[in-house]
Amino acid sequence: MKRKKMFLGSCLLTAAVALISFTPEKRVASSAIDGAWEIEGNPKRVALLVDGYFTVTTYQEDSPEFINTLGGTFSFNGNAMTGKLEFHSGAPEQVGQSFTAPAILKGDKLTVTQPGGGTDTWIRVDKADKNLAGVWRITQRESDGQMHDIPLRARRTLKILTDSHFQWAAINIETGEFSGTGGGTYTFKNGKYTEHIKYFSRDNSRVGMSLEFEGELKEDNWHHKGKSSTGNPIYEIWSRFQQ
Repeated sequence: MKRKKMFLGSCLLTAAVALISFTPEKRVASSAIDGAWEIEGNPKRVALLVDGYFTVTTYQEDSPEFINTLGGTFSFNGNAMTGKLEFHSGAPEQVGQSFTAPAILKGDKLTVTQPGGGTDTWIRVDKADKNLAGVWRITQRESDGQMHDIPLRARRTLKILTDSHFQWAAINIETGEFSGTGGGTYTFKNGKYTEHIKYFSRDNSRVGMSLEFEGELKEDNWHHKGKSSTGNPIYEIWSRFQQ
């Protein structure tokens, strides 16, 4: 089936270490609209907004299929959202573009006006007031028994978490190159961080998998150790990312 390219308005606006477990304590959300939002339907649209960063992803639930994702920076003043696009899987030429859109928050409903004049209502799924919620960048990875630094460059891998949803994205904010994404929901219980995959751009067959990690949160560094979706052992350190 032919997919139409979705630009920002039509998608966002419609659309060998012993690791210690950590407790998801409360944190203060940076914006009243921080959290996960959904527009139900087929395909499904999910938006994650936290700490001045947003992602919007469209995917098919039954007969799993990844369709599109985009994201970038944003701010919300109570009447409008403004921001800048940092990645777009379907239209990389739009990376770097800025946007402004009227947006009204009432309770657990966020109504956003499209450039063409239509409106979409997003329904809140969760908030972003636990310690793990935020924007994270991978800064170290174990290889051959040693940890190796991953410096900040235009090419980066980010992971965005609300209280129950996650998404990672490998992007280049200068060239617009999009290398992949995956996301879904996560739980943290009895010292185990578990991701439940609902979409995966590189391989739809991974949808439905659950990945379990041991975790430790030390200030602004999040360690996790386990196995990737391909079954390979990983030990990574993610650091809280500030724009």
